[in-house]
Amino acid sequence: MPTPTWDTVFADVTDMLRSAMGDFDNELVITPESTFRDDIGMESIDIVALAGRLQAAYGNAVNFALFIAGDEAAIATELRVGRLVTYIVDSLKTSDSGSGTSGVTTTTA
Repeated sequence: MPTPTWDTVFADVTDMLRSAMGDFDNELVITPESTFRDDIGMESIDIVALAGRLQAAYGNAVNFALFIAGDEAAIATELRVGRLVTYIVDSLKTSDSGSGTSGVTTTTA
């Protein structure tokens, strides 16, 4: 199965974010530069809901907890949507190559 494109994953993550937020703001514009806390308004419980949705969509190939733990911006609550999307695509590529999820990089989109 081919790895989804960055744009496809971005669209999927955007849908997941809207679902996790309970469609709180249908007019909310989500861009790759949007921050989870300040721009989207996510609280920690929303992050947990997103993590569950990522697990359901991508399985063990995407380890959201590992991503958060390894991202200083996430600790500072300035995690950007584009960084998460890039992490997901990189994780899926690594998983598709059969080498597991170790060594996944978190590059900026």
